[in-house]
Amino acid sequence: MKKKINWYIFNAFNKTLGRLASVIACIIIGKHQINFSPQSCGDKVIIINAKHILLGSKTNNKTYISYSGYPGGKKVKKVSELIKKRPEFIIRKAVLGMLPKNSFKKKIKNLYIFPNNRHNIKNVSNVKYFS
Repeated sequence: MKKKINWYIFNAFNKTLGRLASVIACIIIGKHQINFSPQSCGDKVIIINAKHILLGSKTNNKTYISYSGYPGGKKVKKVSELIKKRPEFIIRKAVLGMLPKNSFKKKIKNLYIFPNNRHNIKNVSNVKYFS
């Protein structure tokens, strides 16, 4: 028996980052389903209006640090710069932090993030909208 995959579309306009990320993490894992088991796959999530998400005081204070492993390879990016260039990076990083540190991290591929109010995913059925 083949399971139907549901699609959830979230409008991130004026939503708080952490609250949105925790709800999305539960949906991606599949914990919102009645018949949850770790082997079952969760549902797919589309986020629109990612550049309008609320960050509160983190806009000025939070930084993301990456290190290449080479001397002088430390890169520091402020959230205020990232929200303009790549808002999907901030949401994806927050959802990854909400997922358990095991094989569930691979389910991040079920998350699609778009900075504007349109998405380009075709053949979406069983859609549930959250504003």
